[in-house]
Amino acid sequence: MSSIFSIEHTITNGYARSGLLKTPHGDIPTPVFMPVGTLATVKALSTPELIDDGATIILGNAYHLMQRPGVDVIARAGGLHSFMNWDRAILTDSGGFQVYSLAQLQTLDDDGLTFASHIDGARHRLTPEGAVELQYQLGTDIIMCLDDCASYPADQARIIESVKRTTQWGQRCMQRMHELRALDNRGQLLFGIIQGGVYPHERIASLEQLSEIGFDGLAVGGLSVGEPLDEMYPILELLAPRLPNMMPHYFMGLGTPVELLEAVRYGIDMFDCVLPTRNARNGQALTSSGVISIKQAQYKYSQEPLDAECDCDTCTHYTRSYIRHLYLSNEILSARLLSRHNIFFLLSLMRRARAAICTDEYDSFVKTFTEKYRGN
Repeated sequence: MSSIFSIEHTITNGYARSGLLKTPHGDIPTPVFMPVGTLATVKALSTPELIDDGATIILGNAYHLMQRPGVDVIARAGGLHSFMNWDRAILTDSGGFQVYSLAQLQTLDDDGLTFASHIDGARHRLTPEGAVELQYQLGTDIIMCLDDCASYPADQARIIESVKRTTQWGQRCMQRMHELRALDNRGQLLFGIIQGGVYPHERIASLEQLSEIGFDGLAVGGLSVGEPLDEMYPILELLAPRLPNMMPHYFMGLGTPVELLEAVRYGIDMFDCVLPTRNARNGQALTSSGVISIKQAQYKYSQEPLDAECDCDTCTHYTRSYIRHLYLSNEILSARLLSRHNIFFLLSLMRRARAAICTDEYDSFVKTFTEKYRGN
């Protein structure tokens, strides 16, 4: 059994499980949703608010942090935890996906990535070793390997190239991690990233190759990048019985409530997504009856909370009418209230999922939630 991950309960007719992931900054009950704090902040929310709402781990991004404010600034503050006054766990993405999606990618080769910053055009080089060193210096609890994430759609030749390169880079990341641990073992974990697009054979090949390297956890990457659900779910179903059992499984970039619950059914333990805060800034709230757009005229006089079934601070103290007024007036408080509610909603959903798994009621829980959520 892994010393950092233990399974507390599993459902009898599937792969959903409730577990506990141990990190240098605390234990994380799983399944868990990780609020995205790309630039050392979960947009619009303070650290005490996140803690009060039950967040045990957040996500940062090495690509963004290396440019602004810079690793030197964070190191001088004592690391990312001290810099942002967050004493719980942090996972950092290596930045590879952001290079593909934001920066001007100039060179992709077997040694690494050369790109121009989306901020100032400055030229940077990111290698597998450099990605590990960067996250190690930030002091994050879970370090992600640099991977080659092919865009969707991609032909099979590009996917085969992506899988091969991701494995090679994963081996180099692990070697550098071993070297850093020998110098100063802080207990930081290293996760590999499974690629393979929507090609079953390549997904299995990637999983098998990465499983031999000895990572602390495995992530499913490149599967929330635009493909339809009828292509995503079969890949999850394919991977579920093959994922190493005593290891945390992380689905990168998935965030809609129903999709989270379905992914848990396939043995996924960890999630992240910008959806709750991005949607909040656009006036959208996640509720037990589906997504609502607060700017709609029907809420002008509504004295109801965003969600009568939610006991978050926003729903306890504010009405739909008031939040609509804030949003239409471009008041910053609307983004704060909606962001806090949406984050709380997903954190609470994962808590309820864990409870349902532990009482052998997961299937009925998902069915009841989904029917009401989609009924709106």
